[in-house]
Amino acid sequence: MKAPLVRGALATAAAILSCSAHGQVYPTKPVRVVVAFAVGGFADGVARLVGQKLSERLGQPVVIDNRGGAGGNIAAKLVAGAPSDGYTLLVNTAAISINASLYRNPGFDISRDFVPVALTGSTPGLFAVHASNPTGSLQELIRTAKGKGLNYATAGVGSSSHLAGDYLFRSLAGLNATHVPFQGGGPATAAALANQVEVLSLSMPPVVPHIKAGRLKGLAVSSLKRVAALPDVPTVTEGGFANFEERSWVGYFAPAKTPAAIVKKLNGAVNEALGMADVRARLDALGLEPQPVSPKEFSDYVRSEVAKWSKIIKTTGITAD
Repeated sequence: MKAPLVRGALATAAAILSCSAHGQVYPTKPVRVVVAFAVGGFADGVARLVGQKLSERLGQPVVIDNRGGAGGNIAAKLVAGAPSDGYTLLVNTAAISINASLYRNPGFDISRDFVPVALTGSTPGLFAVHASNPTGSLQELIRTAKGKGLNYATAGVGSSSHLAGDYLFRSLAGLNATHVPFQGGGPATAAALANQVEVLSLSMPPVVPHIKAGRLKGLAVSSLKRVAALPDVPTVTEGGFANFEERSWVGYFAPAKTPAAIVKKLNGAVNEALGMADVRARLDALGLEPQPVSPKEFSDYVRSEVAKWSKIIKTTGITAD
């Protein structure tokens, strides 16, 4: 009986050493980062900003590949089927935790098909209108829309901005609100800039520069306190809806069974990037709060998000199917 035990111990040791060595030499070629939404949106902006520093930390090019559509599911399914070698990563938002309940079959299982790698940070949502819109506040917007309704643009069906908009305009304000989904925050923002939609419901980063430049007008942020990036924009609570809060986040995921050594190395590289002064300044200016955490902490957070959004989806009755 000793020989099989020895062989088993040697095999286990060899696997550990192999994984460790793999993590030490990784990466030896470009790393592909599949972003679940279109160019110009929240996830894309963060992925490109952090990606520049990630490339420096890893010593290899980081290639951004935008695969928007189906609320982030297209990109998620692509990465779920990729090799577990650390060379194909997914950047997604809170949408991935929402879609676990929003779709009967999103095409992947978040707990089975992915390993959470790193959380970059979170940001509240923002409700904005075109600069030419005479509406001066959230209260005025809702008062004007009574009886005639309004339409609002978001990053897509099932996005946190969609759920926030539906809950605010339909459930709380009782409006006849029409959701206009886009394949990411970039296209949604472009539609608002072109004055093609009445209201924009989106996470802050893609919208903040346009508000500061006077092209869009911020009506309310979905945080409990005003944010430093837009100190003159009141909260939804100030607009008459107490304790209203909605936040989105951006995180990195790898296919399941990616070696722990590689996950640890990627997590460390992302967290180092988040600690750099120029990165923090840029993220702060956009309204995103950097949140460097361990893979386990991020994994625990993702599980809590799945549970939270599942309850909200059941309450609102929203479905993508």
